[in-house]
Amino acid sequence: MIRFRQEAALSIDEAQGQFSHPYPLGISPVNASYGVVPKFHDHGVTDAVNVSVYAPGLNAVDVVYTDPAGQWRRFPLIENTDGVFHGIVPELRFGARYAFWEGSAELPANGQLLLDPYGRAIVRDHSLGGEDDDAAYVNEYVSSAFDWSGDFAPRVPWRNTVIYEAHVKGLTQLHPDVPEHLRGTYAGLASEAMIAHLKKLGVTTVQLLPIHFHTDEPHLQELGMPNYWGYNTLGFFAPHTEYASADAQATGQQAVQAELKGMIKLLHAAGIEVVLDVVFNHTAEGGQDQPALCWRGLGDKQYYRHGHDGRYLDTTGCGNTLNFTDPAVIRMALDSLRYWVEEYHVDGFRFDLAVSLARDENHHFSPRHPFLVAALADSVLANTKLIAEPWDVSMGGWQTGHFPRGFADWNDRYRDTVRDFWVADRGHLKAGGHGESVARLAGCLAGSRDLFAGSGRGTLASINFVTAHDGFTLRDLVSFDRKHNEANGEQNRDGHNHNRSYNHGVEGHTGDTAIRAERLQTQSNVMATLLMSLGVPMITAGDEMGKTQFGNNNAYCQDNELNWLDWSWDDDQRAMFDTTRRMIRLRNDFMGSQPFTYPVQEEQNYILWFNQHGQPMPEHEWSDNQTRLVQLLMGSTDGKLDGLVIMNGRLDATTVTLPRLEELADFRPSRREITTYELRFATSKINHPEDPDGVHGSRMHREVKREILRATQGDDAVFVPRKGEKYMTGDKIRIEGNSILIFRG
Repeated sequence: MIRFRQEAALSIDEAQGQFSHPYPLGISPVNASYGVVPKFHDHGVTDAVNVSVYAPGLNAVDVVYTDPAGQWRRFPLIENTDGVFHGIVPELRFGARYAFWEGSAELPANGQLLLDPYGRAIVRDHSLGGEDDDAAYVNEYVSSAFDWSGDFAPRVPWRNTVIYEAHVKGLTQLHPDVPEHLRGTYAGLASEAMIAHLKKLGVTTVQLLPIHFHTDEPHLQELGMPNYWGYNTLGFFAPHTEYASADAQATGQQAVQAELKGMIKLLHAAGIEVVLDVVFNHTAEGGQDQPALCWRGLGDKQYYRHGHDGRYLDTTGCGNTLNFTDPAVIRMALDSLRYWVEEYHVDGFRFDLAVSLARDENHHFSPRHPFLVAALADSVLANTKLIAEPWDVSMGGWQTGHFPRGFADWNDRYRDTVRDFWVADRGHLKAGGHGESVARLAGCLAGSRDLFAGSGRGTLASINFVTAHDGFTLRDLVSFDRKHNEANGEQNRDGHNHNRSYNHGVEGHTGDTAIRAERLQTQSNVMATLLMSLGVPMITAGDEMGKTQFGNNNAYCQDNELNWLDWSWDDDQRAMFDTTRRMIRLRNDFMGSQPFTYPVQEEQNYILWFNQHGQPMPEHEWSDNQTRLVQLLMGSTDGKLDGLVIMNGRLDATTVTLPRLEELADFRPSRREITTYELRFATSKINHPEDPDGVHGSRMHREVKREILRATQGDDAVFVPRKGEKYMTGDKIRIEGNSILIFRG
């Protein structure tokens, strides 16, 4: 262990007491008007900084740092204001490495290096390692300088938002059109090829898995595996270095930060928002038996939540829980959020296990918790997207729909309902069993109003998703009945057992064309449902191209081809991408045809439900599990278009009568009467074998032929719908089993 040079006080004690400040925490420049730098000039010191750390568990704190000559120094922070140690430190310049040390500990045998909770960069320093570890975590003091000229936040309205959850590395590690030296990096994510994909797909908002500096848990290190997802934070203000390009890493932390900022700037230029997944519920320090790296050494009782027995109260399942009853912890989280908005221009945050951030002194969830109130009241965060993962693993941990106005919630009830109806129920029906009625699915399509009404929020508070980073991919959801996590080294004990999946007859991947076609249709049903539902859709990166993890539903420790997106697509994958892209475009067209108040001003909106006969759905059919078909008409009185969606969850084809709105006395839109519907999308193969592209003959020829059929067969005529054709209210059309038709009216 290197010995630090002990700085004499240089007669600066008096100056520290007069001029140092407890806030802001971390390192901040000294204002020349304080008169401190001139005092240091008398001792040959040309510059100085204010250093401050909340360390209520220590009696004395020193800062150790490298001076301009690269020598390690140790300097005492002699002022203590309510547990915050602070002082003016000489010659701690940009590029210097530093950490904190228990001031009463002798060097080098006793004491430990502790990171700055507000440190802007974290590196490993091999000159400070002990016998059992050849590198220690320390901070690096970096400048925030960056040319943000020309950058504008896209500020996509919630109603137009389509979220794309992605991993920085996994997104581009195998992309053939991303320059090889940029694959898997911040710069790679902002490459021309990647932005082109995002724009072509039509997503508006990239939600990144954690990019805060994180480490690997001890049990993973023993297995030789990483924490690929990154939910193990060691620094709430520092970006993860390994996601930067090799050139940036070699240049230094300033270049790492510039690359990340450049990524965000380029995505903004393309009109794409950046939302960060942040993990404030626990830290990388793990359980109480693990070494102190930062918060535990600075103030274990204050930073972490404890039970009556003095042990950690773990509401996260990760060994510890940050104590959001302590104002300093709340301040740290808020300061971090503001920092990423002001210094990195990010557009929002998704809060991992957010219930743990809103538990009071009795460990109960409160929607009026000081942290939630402060975040909503903060002017810097006012124009950002705030998304809660509304659960944790402790008592009362499920709080979907209960967060306050201003937050949106991940809607797990939506996830489970859509999986049940389109995936699990298909397996039950194939086996001769029963599925559920369309009632629960209808609630999800309508934006889960009942779930969010109690919190005073509407449909845009629902983040609708069917898959996420945690769990099966969409392709695996329709390809596996059970998880296959053997590669994780835990004998397949990890991960969820109840996935609401269905393998369509064969476990895993198959060359059987019939099974593959059924799987593709089920995936299309799920994606179409997701993108037609009211609320805010979230797509998991790779689902649009049929990504597989070979049945692994907990691939958090797989930094390899199992997680990385494979850009070499087969025909099924191309078809899935086309389906997703077209559905996003349909969603955008529909939203664009509505007034800007849609769907917030609910008194102007309507969503009407019809059975297969085109009549308003009677109450008894909602509760009948044989009712697996529904028609819904959605729009607004001031809109230009309506959307008619027909969903058939039966296995067999069915004849459906399009609704006759003119016969409904209680439905009289002031703007017009709806008399025709134009088919825009179908998840089933609806074209005749002799007309595979649906373009046989001229459009006029097809229309004349259809009118002749109507005239000769009257109301009994049943049409096989084709994309782009128009149908009259009251027409009878054929819808295939397990499929969706979408019209505009």
